[in-house]
Amino acid sequence: MTEFIKVADLDELEEGYMYPVEVDGEPVCLTMVGGQVYAFTDNCTHISGPLNEGELEEYCLTCPWHGAQFDIRTGQVLRGPARQEILTYPVKVEDNAILISLPDAV
Repeated sequence: MTEFIKVADLDELEEGYMYPVEVDGEPVCLTMVGGQVYAFTDNCTHISGPLNEGELEEYCLTCPWHGAQFDIRTGQVLRGPARQEILTYPVKVEDNAILISLPDAV
């Protein structure tokens, strides 16, 4: 069974704003686009740039360090220099709580 962890309250998020949190020692970034909450790793896969400091245009996130771009819905690389996609996490909203599920440790 997948475990979901509360990471923030819904009223803490604003549309298009990136909100960094730490979950079990993992840096995670939350954002809301079109009323939907998304969660993804807060480190760029190129050289760990802080994605929460990047620019978000709809679903396209641009890393502030070298301009790599990712789709926040899938983690897919849209433009290099990054070659590896970012991790995305399942999100649930219950009442006012934002919950995410981290993958099991490998």
